[in-house]
Amino acid sequence: MKPRPIPFESGTFSVGANYWASHAGTRMWSDWKPDIVAADLRQLAHEGIQVLRVFPLWPDFQPLHQLYQYQGKPEDIRHGEDPLPDTEAGRAGINPVMMDRFRFLADEAKRNRMQLIVGLVTGWMSGRQFVPPAMQRLNVLTDPLAIQWQIRFVRYFVRTFRNHPAITAWDLGNECNCMGSVDQPEAAWLWTASISNAIRIEDPGRPVVSGMHGLSASPTAHWNCHQQGELTDILTTHPYPIFTPHCDQDPVNTIRNGLHATAESRLYADVGGKPCIAEEMGTLGPMVASESVAADYVRMALYSLWAHDCRAMLWWCAYDQHHLAHPPYDRHAWERELGLIRPDREPKPVIREISAFSRRLHRLPFRKLPPRTSEAVCILTEGQDHWAAAFATFILARQAGFDITFQYATQPLRPAKLYLLPSLYGNAHASRSCGNDLFDRVRKGATLYASLGNAALAPFNAPFGVEVQTREKLAAGDFIRFQVTPGTTEFEAQADYRLRIRPTTARVLAREPDGNPIFTVNRLNKGRVYYLSFPLEHYLSHAPGIFHRPDAPPYRQIYATLAGSLIAARTLQQNHPMVGITEHPFTSKTKVAVCINYSPEPVTTRLSLDAGWTIRQALIGKQPSNTMLTIPANNAVVLMLAKHKPRTTRSQS
Repeated sequence: MKPRPIPFESGTFSVGANYWASHAGTRMWSDWKPDIVAADLRQLAHEGIQVLRVFPLWPDFQPLHQLYQYQGKPEDIRHGEDPLPDTEAGRAGINPVMMDRFRFLADEAKRNRMQLIVGLVTGWMSGRQFVPPAMQRLNVLTDPLAIQWQIRFVRYFVRTFRNHPAITAWDLGNECNCMGSVDQPEAAWLWTASISNAIRIEDPGRPVVSGMHGLSASPTAHWNCHQQGELTDILTTHPYPIFTPHCDQDPVNTIRNGLHATAESRLYADVGGKPCIAEEMGTLGPMVASESVAADYVRMALYSLWAHDCRAMLWWCAYDQHHLAHPPYDRHAWERELGLIRPDREPKPVIREISAFSRRLHRLPFRKLPPRTSEAVCILTEGQDHWAAAFATFILARQAGFDITFQYATQPLRPAKLYLLPSLYGNAHASRSCGNDLFDRVRKGATLYASLGNAALAPFNAPFGVEVQTREKLAAGDFIRFQVTPGTTEFEAQADYRLRIRPTTARVLAREPDGNPIFTVNRLNKGRVYYLSFPLEHYLSHAPGIFHRPDAPPYRQIYATLAGSLIAARTLQQNHPMVGITEHPFTSKTKVAVCINYSPEPVTTRLSLDAGWTIRQALIGKQPSNTMLTIPANNAVVLMLAKHKPRTTRSQS
């Protein structure tokens, strides 16, 4: 057998869609029309879709019924009234007719040069549970009978199709953590391990995709990045603004939602230790964004995902479903107008943008984009709202002009020049050893930043160069107000507590109107420690418009202050808050800069190049004029940078 190409390699990017047949949605297998399925795949391939995520609906493929006897005692499992056949398919509870239909789909994908991600345990879809009748009253994530039949189904299905060339990866299923509840993380681990191991027994050569809906960065959460990273090969985000905390606040074509998919995917990948793709993405229809705005949104998000090595984006979903009258479409309005293509087969602007983006990448002089340069590590801790802290930190760093990665406080500390501890809460947020390691690195030259919610830090006074005088709880609705420089923009933020402090060795960078220090920096041997007295990131995550409104205070200046020397060391710099630049070195003398406009308006910004560097050419977009770069709305310019060879002067005799 030839070795299979590795899907979703670092530096590459694939575009795709989640697919249900255009005529039937979730009833595509029972209302089977192969001519329509074939036409769908031809059209999607023609429009540039490379990857389809497909779903063998669980009760269609494993239509098990439980027979009961005296006093409701279970008797045996059957296909309706018929005993299970004594065949390989029968012993797995599988309907062979459905397997033939799936083979037709896979063959059509191969014919159209498309790859398939197969969502194996599709027991949840679009707000409705789909499980075999025998399991409708069971918790299918924890019940032994349900798990037994899931394993039989998965092993038979994977064994049957493991040699099919169209299949690139096996997905555990569709958002399987929505199929039932678990009361401890060990139960989630056990279910995930059972399905992952069943896949790998039959096909060790293909990656296992998580497919989950929303994970936590905390290792104690029921469904978390750590366990999914341990048990699967590719993590997934489903970054819908409506369903994700702190995202349904601003227009989709502004910076908060432009960075949502990227920030969440990087969080999962960094904490989980595995690649992460945006497996489901969309605006959820015309009540959120017009078709033209949705196209702008996806263009912006695609460039951002590519620049941050998020490897793939699959739109939800391929076809509109507002013409379908059966559940879940008859009840759930969000599920009806999500497609790339209308029921009359007219493509929407979104799919044209996806196709154009893919063509632009294909024309680049390289196949793989090197990893971006990153200066800082954001450390997430117990007791905080992890997503609020991580998301706002990511946006602020992007606006200030530097890049971050994520880790959890229980993980080994990664090397970095800057460590960020955003919005700390509680008295057990990190271990003593983690704190000692951080301060050791600061003494050797690193920078540490901490913003406080209600956290207790020990030690605090000595390393931060202050002495706490009092602590008081603030009334609901109270704001902390301050200026970084007297006479400049006034900042405000909500906080739970106020610490009144006296600086000892720290330098005060900002004060409240009554003189209480609120932002300080202290020298600790070769490094620096910054203290911010309120949970900036937590506050900003909950504040609509705070990142993109022209009249919003420039909170990014706080991050620019603590990362100033790191920003200055970058090859390419600019100051517009809606423009993000990532740098991708090929060699010590060449690198690519991806410059993204996260604004719905065109932006012109002045570039500053490090000495000895020049812009060789614009690979995507318009070449800058002198030092002025113009980026269209929700778009990007990709620049090739090169370092000059030093000139030598020939001596004359």
